[in-house]
Amino acid sequence: MSFSVPSLSEPAIVTRLRAAGCVFAEEEARLLVSTATTPADLGAMVERRAGGLPLEHVLGWAEFRGLRVEVDAGVFVPRRRTEFLVGEAAALAPPRAVAVDLCCGAGALGLALAEAADLAELHAADIAPAAVRCARRNLGDRGRVYEGDLFDPLPASLRGRVDILLANVPYVPTGELGLLPSEAREHEARTALDGGADGLAVLRRVTAAAVAWLAPGGHLLFETSERQVPRAAQIVAGDGLVPRVATCEELYATVVIGTGPTG
Repeated sequence: MSFSVPSLSEPAIVTRLRAAGCVFAEEEARLLVSTATTPADLGAMVERRAGGLPLEHVLGWAEFRGLRVEVDAGVFVPRRRTEFLVGEAAALAPPRAVAVDLCCGAGALGLALAEAADLAELHAADIAPAAVRCARRNLGDRGRVYEGDLFDPLPASLRGRVDILLANVPYVPTGELGLLPSEAREHEARTALDGGADGLAVLRRVTAAAVAWLAPGGHLLFETSERQVPRAAQIVAGDGLVPRVATCEELYATVVIGTGPTG
C-alpha cells in the first residue's frame, strides 16, 4: 500500500503509519510533516517509516532531555529512559567537572550532561565510525570525540582526572538479541546492543580500568536491566568501586553508580 505525494495529508499519513503498525501514528505524522522540506521528501519519509526504519533515523534526529540530537542511519538511537542516567550524573558532578562519555553513540549523553552541569572538559569515544561522525557534529566545540575501543583512544592526560564517567555500555545478552524490536535489530549497530553471553562483558572491561581514570571520589554511571543488578554491583565492587543503585519507575530505568576511592 502506498500513497501518492498529493494525497499525503496528515490524516492520510496517520492511516499509512497505523497500517504499518506504528503505535504512535498521530505523533509520528506530526513530526514527519514538520520535518519534511518538500511533498516528495515527505512521501519518501513516510514510506521509509512504514517500511520499518526507526522514526529517529527517518527524521535524522532524536529528542533527548529537550535537546535535538542528530542521529544518522545505523547509529544507536538514544532511549528516553537514559535521561535518568544523565540526571543522576548531573546531580553528582562537582563544579568544573571533567566528564567522559564512553560508548557515546550520537553523543546524546555527553551533550545533555554539558547542558545540565558545569563541565570544564567533556570527552567522548565510540568504536563505530558512523557514531563518531555523528557525535562530533552534535558536540561541536563543547567536547572532543575519539574513535576507538573504550578507553584506548582517550588522551593519557585524563588518567586520574575524570569526575564523571558515563558508560552507556551494551547490556543485552547475545542470546537475547533476537528478542529486540526489529527497529533495533535491523537498523542499529550490533556493537551498541550486544553485551556478550551474560550482557555484562563490556561492563567488565570498563570497570576493570575505571579506577585508574577516575579522579578521587569520581563516579562511574551505567545503565543495566533490573535482573542484572546483583551481578553488575558485584563486578563494580570487585574492581574497587562502591556500588549504589538508582531506579526510576516512570522511565523504567535502572542505573548503577560506582564511586571511586577518595584518596
